[in-house]
Amino acid sequence: MGRFSRLARMKHEISLGRRLLGLTIDWLMCYAIALGLLGEGGLTLLVFFIEVLVLTSFGGATAGHRIVRLKVVRFTDGGAPSPIQALIRTVLLVLVVTAITYDENGRGIHERLSGTALLDLRKKD
Repeated sequence: MGRFSRLARMKHEISLGRRLLGLTIDWLMCYAIALGLLGEGGLTLLVFFIEVLVLTSFGGATAGHRIVRLKVVRFTDGGAPSPIQALIRTVLLVLVVTAITYDENGRGIHERLSGTALLDLRKKD
C-alpha cells in the first residue's frame, strides 16, 4: 500500500527540472556511446531509444533516473512496468512533444498513454 499511496498523492511531485536533468544525463551518456563506440554521433537517438527501453523494462529506471532518484512504475498499482508499457513510453518519449505535455497530475502524455508514472525515491511514506 505504501507505493500506491505515494502515487495517489503524487500531483506535481516531481519537478520539470529533475525530469530534464535525468533526461540530459541519459542523452549525454548515449551521445558518448554513439560517438565513442560506434564512431557516429548521429546514432544518438537510436542508442537513447535502446537505453531507455531496456533499462525501463528490466530495472524501472534509466541511468539518469537512478542518478536523480526517480523510478518508472505502473500507475495503477506502483509495480514494475511491463515491457509493452516501457515500449509505448519510450516511443512516445522520443517524440518529445508527448514528454513536455502534462496533465493535471503532473504526468506527461507518454506516461498517461503507457499507464506509467514517475516515482520520487527521495520521498518516504
